[in-house]
Amino acid sequence: MQMQHIQADEAKQALVVPVVLENIRYARETTQVFDGFSLRLDQRRVGVVGRNGSGKSQLARLIAGLAAPDQGQVTVNGVAVATDRKAAISTVGILFQNPDHQIIFPTVGEELTFGLTAQGMSRTQARVQAEQMLDRFGRSGWFDRSVHGLSQGQRHLVCLMAVLMMAPQVIVLDEPFAGLDLATTLRLGRYLDGLEQNLIHITHDLSAIEAYDRVIWMEQGQLRMDGPPAQVLPVYEAQMRDWGGADDLADL
Repeated sequence: MQMQHIQADEAKQALVVPVVLENIRYARETTQVFDGFSLRLDQRRVGVVGRNGSGKSQLARLIAGLAAPDQGQVTVNGVAVATDRKAAISTVGILFQNPDHQIIFPTVGEELTFGLTAQGMSRTQARVQAEQMLDRFGRSGWFDRSVHGLSQGQRHLVCLMAVLMMAPQVIVLDEPFAGLDLATTLRLGRYLDGLEQNLIHITHDLSAIEAYDRVIWMEQGQLRMDGPPAQVLPVYEAQMRDWGGADDLADL
């Protein structure tokens, strides 16, 4: 039994994929978001917290390779995600807060197979894999279904399946449950908890990341605090309550 635990721990450890940001400078329009920012993430479950405008979503875009830094480099498992887009797609995936910002095709099947066919897989084989993914999530029969007829939670699930179709090693979650009802959030949360991939989860829901390996607190494009959830989250919540209870609006 002890050997089984050791093997399980080794398998879990082997899944850790390093995400490295080195000396990043990045400006969005007229705002300097990061200026000499460096970070290494090498835990399976990392939570990211911070107020709106702290740089969390831009961090997500940089890690996913959807934005290129003005200076420095972002690598995920050694892949320069901003420049090597073909390798990046199978290395890191991202789930946005709004699935309508992610879905580009009218049917579920087209959405699920696009990434595979773009990389050269035949339409027949891509369909087989898409139908296997739908079966995995108990959604067989959705292949020809219109995306626009799905609920918000169902469209989130389609986005998750589309990301998983590419078998990425890292998945970035940019507030994926915002606006969803509690039941849908719990169901999608269970799906995510069961994934083998490394997760980097940006959220305002502190309970969603309290069992994670690490939490980083972003503030004005910098690390305000970094460590285990039990250390970071109480301090973060206390600071948010302090700012929220003040009458001075300068911190907004």
